[in-house]
Amino acid sequence: MSPKELSYIEDALGHEKFLKSQCDQAAQNLKDPELQAYARELAKQHDQTFSNLYHLV
Repeated sequence: MSPKELSYIEDALGHEKFLKSQCDQAAQNLKDPELQAYARELAKQHDQTFSNLYHLV
C-alpha cells in the first residue's frame, strides 16, 4: 500500500471515529426512542466501517 493510500485510510478512520462519537452523543441526548434507536444504529454502522477500514491496513 502506498503512503498516499495509507493516508487516505487514516483520514477515513478518523472520520468514522468522529461520526460514531457524534451518533453516540446524539443517541444520549435524544428523547424520542425511535430516534435514539436510529442514532445507535448509525453508530454501529460507523463502527463497522471503521473496523473494515482498519483491517485493510
